[in-house]
Amino acid sequence: MRLFVLMKIRRNDILAKRVADRLKTLRHERNLTQENVRFDLEINIGRIEACQHIVSLPTLAYLCDYYKISLKDFFDGIENK
Repeated sequence: MRLFVLMKIRRNDILAKRVADRLKTLRHERNLTQENVRFDLEINIGRIEACQHIVSLPTLAYLCDYYKISLKDFFDGIENK
């Protein structure tokens, strides 16, 4: 018999929205479309920006590298309210 443990995923919708907004701002500042990012990185940035998918830390690091910004600068650019 297999025992399955269900874990409740904790989700901070406010933080997720701020991360998504920051990614969208960075993309716009670089004059890139969602299609550009999707083609270059094979990441559905539209779903991330719409908060339909929560970005993982490795994916966020990959996006920051693509946008030529450090993770520190990325998070420094997110407002703390």
